[in-house]
Amino acid sequence: MNLKDYIRSITDYPKKGILFRDITTLIKDENAFAETINQIVERSKKYNFTKIAAIESRGFVFASAVSYILKKPFILLRKKNKLPADVHSVDFELEYGTATIEVHKDSISDGDSVLIIDDLIATGGTAEAAAKLIEISEGKVAAFIFVINLFDLGGCDKLIKNNYKVENLLDFPGH
Repeated sequence: MNLKDYIRSITDYPKKGILFRDITTLIKDENAFAETINQIVERSKKYNFTKIAAIESRGFVFASAVSYILKKPFILLRKKNKLPADVHSVDFELEYGTATIEVHKDSISDGDSVLIIDDLIATGGTAEAAAKLIEISEGKVAAFIFVINLFDLGGCDKLIKNNYKVENLLDFPGH
């Protein structure tokens, strides 16, 4: 099965000049979604990790299924002011603005090794912020797994240069 066939491309979304890679067409097909989850699970077996984290919101779709299959705790990395208890926060730059992500302070403990899953990596700003959240929580990043890598935007390369392990299922140009 070629998972690329299930990714829809939308021009000028969320703003002019952006070519958006839409995973909703992948997850609405039960076979494509199952194959995606199976591939993430298979790739995750290379790494030693105690917990799985995902970046809001599309990362939750994939990571929750992987967490269920692997029987690993699932951690939410959320946008600012979406978590009810005490949080660690990291501000970061996006392609088209700035943002903040947060994690509950009690989600990650000293010595936890965390696999981070997200639907897509572009410039790597969100992924770097996720790694910082894990690290200020006294955990370590086991690896990142992305469904889509927008290879010409350099996010995976940036993570690799910072000594993170990175996997992705699909490569697309960013623009």
